[in-house]
Amino acid sequence: MDIPNVLAERYATDSVAEPYSPVGKVKRMRNFWISVMQYQKDLGVNIPLADIDKFRDSKDNINLKRIKELELSSQHDVDANIKAFIEIADAGEYLHLGMTSRDLTDNVEQKQILDISKIIYGKNISILRHFTEKSQAYRDIVLTARTHHQAAQPTLLGRRFSMWAEELMEHLDSFEQFILDYPLRGIKGPVGTQADMKTLLGSSEKVKQLENMIATEFGFNRVLDSPGQVYPRSLDYKLLSNLALLSSASENFADGMRLMAGYELVTEGFKEGQVGSSAMPHKMNTRSSERIWSAAELTKTYANGGSRLSGQQWEEGDVSCSLMRRVIIPDSFFASDAVCETTLTILNKMGIYPIIISKELDRYLPFLATTQILAEAVKKGIGREGAHSTIKKHAKAVALQMRVEGLEKNTLAERLSNEPLFKNNGIGENEITKILKDNNRFIGESYSQIDRVNERAQKIISKYSKQAAYEPQPIL
Repeated sequence: MDIPNVLAERYATDSVAEPYSPVGKVKRMRNFWISVMQYQKDLGVNIPLADIDKFRDSKDNINLKRIKELELSSQHDVDANIKAFIEIADAGEYLHLGMTSRDLTDNVEQKQILDISKIIYGKNISILRHFTEKSQAYRDIVLTARTHHQAAQPTLLGRRFSMWAEELMEHLDSFEQFILDYPLRGIKGPVGTQADMKTLLGSSEKVKQLENMIATEFGFNRVLDSPGQVYPRSLDYKLLSNLALLSSASENFADGMRLMAGYELVTEGFKEGQVGSSAMPHKMNTRSSERIWSAAELTKTYANGGSRLSGQQWEEGDVSCSLMRRVIIPDSFFASDAVCETTLTILNKMGIYPIIISKELDRYLPFLATTQILAEAVKKGIGREGAHSTIKKHAKAVALQMRVEGLEKNTLAERLSNEPLFKNNGIGENEITKILKDNNRFIGESYSQIDRVNERAQKIISKYSKQAAYEPQPIL
């Protein structure tokens, strides 16, 4: 019975999914064993080079069925892999010398985590580039901004993208630091004391050398000094929390696309032949934005699962975390990859409808200008509360006319122009018309905010220019 991992098969790219495939996992374990054997030989252990070559030549000859047969017999996955590798290589028993199972599995898994974290980080750098490019492309598009999903004030569509870009940068910083600081467990033995490896190699210095050799080959900047049988699972929680945080900007972007598309302000792209609904031919759903939401929510679910692992290892360690980790760590990466690939796809294919954006702005503009009219009233000496109450009275009346009676034209400006409280204090039709026509009054510091975010983003994009150039693979 072959039951696929839906996330890996449907939503993740090969570079992220392959390391967690059955063959990919065995291949990485074998590479680790070969490296350890070679370094042990270099440090004086009597391992014939011919046997190391036999292991190296047969490492890609992987018989999953045979490994499973051996595991059913021994009830131990690492033991089964050792026997299967020796068997296929027809070599001496030089695998796993001075090691315990977690010397293999923890280090191999950490290598997977580090490598894939770098891939996910790089794809988010590309998302940052796309966000900043959109902030420039749309920097002059004045849009109705909303709070509580209610029309609030005007903003720039480009500023909305800079808002998402800034959020992403906050979490890129912390994830970069996670990658730089992420420590390798190292080869510590059954309880962490390295007693067996010290006996095998003959000195503390050689034990340290072996670990440093492995760390350097695997790309780690440091090795833990005193873990138990397993590295602290709080590191898994830290990873999963970072992935969840990293997806937040893309999720906010996706929700923004869904809401804007609902008002026909934007489209996420709808290719020839695509079907939005099997029942309603006219529909052009934001199905990719919805996918981002779902995948991002999964990363938060798995981060919650990671919190259950944190601080749950008895004494020097146990395997109670094993089943859970085999699910939530790979799947978190697959979900994160889905977020990245789908976000980049939308950013490449999306479009805007300027005429609809402008019509919506015209409809709401007198309402959106009320904070500016209120500020002007205070400057003219009118009490804030009295001015606020008066504007509110007229605004509610006009809103009800538009919603209940179908009033087409927003008449709030005319009503306020004729309001004695304002008219008698020098805020008449000319003053209110001037406010409505002055876009700079509404957008405030939007342009400079876009520029400051982009300036900061460019430093990151320049530092990781190769990653920033990444473009997504085709998605379903």
